[in-house]
Amino acid sequence: MGKSRAIREDSMPATQPIRYIERTRAYYLALGYDNPYQWAHHDDTPFTPLKQPLSGASVAIVTTAAPYQADKGDQGPGAAYNASAKFYRVYRGSTATMPDLRISHIAIDRAHTSAEDIGTWFPLKALQRAVSGGRVGAVASHFYGLPSNRSQRTTLEQDCADLLAHCRGDGVDAAILVPNCPVCHQSTALAARTLEEAGIATVIMGCALDIVEHAGVPRFVFSDFPLGNSAGRPHDTASQDRTLSLALDLLEGATEPGTTAHSPLIWPGPPDWREDYSNPDRLSPEDLAKRRADFDKIKAVAQQQRDGS
Repeated sequence: MGKSRAIREDSMPATQPIRYIERTRAYYLALGYDNPYQWAHHDDTPFTPLKQPLSGASVAIVTTAAPYQADKGDQGPGAAYNASAKFYRVYRGSTATMPDLRISHIAIDRAHTSAEDIGTWFPLKALQRAVSGGRVGAVASHFYGLPSNRSQRTTLEQDCADLLAHCRGDGVDAAILVPNCPVCHQSTALAARTLEEAGIATVIMGCALDIVEHAGVPRFVFSDFPLGNSAGRPHDTASQDRTLSLALDLLEGATEPGTTAHSPLIWPGPPDWREDYSNPDRLSPEDLAKRRADFDKIKAVAQQQRDGS
């Protein structure tokens, strides 16, 4: 695997990113589930150099956000986990106007982000600004929604195949993949590998360093932010532009697979925010029991949605 290219500032605090694989394993064991999830892992990584100058390339966004569905309950800022709003097949949407996308259906860090600013998980405006500035040739005519599926087989055989067909059909030269939850990061990693094997250059912008690097991807921009902010800080256009710029740097300049750029940007919240996400050590027995009951309900709703999709 290739090198990890760190980009840091002296003012950055000496903290370690959340190890989501370990954290979620401990969390679900504490809830009483005794069959730890096996995350995708590969020893080799495909790599496709960008075939033309970025200034002449058509670049697409791949998101794990869901289209707003008015009949599916609360999906707005601050919404609780809403399994009813999930989707189970790749979808395709126009970039001619800003779509109404939400992330209430996945496990973002609800303690430290409210999902108020779509620019933190769907960098269409930042990409449009890059086109206006001459850095990128064009925003692809469509963006693509990628399901967050725990089944790696379904992701590879169904979702990645569908995504590749869309990208080929639309003449996409490169793709920026933007995950949100832990499983989203795995899904986009598998999708990036599929696109690269087919000759389409990719870069992931994400917040779960260990999951993405464990899977093995060509290019990755890591932001040490709460899940749900892969494209920059909320209500901070400069940070969103800078995060996208790091991704474009990798599309242009990475020379080997496994290249990770660490964003120098710092999350503005409390310094111990990393200790909260799915941390059983911070939950009482009563909290754990409630979360187990809630998770069982979520699984039941998701199964109903899946059966009806």
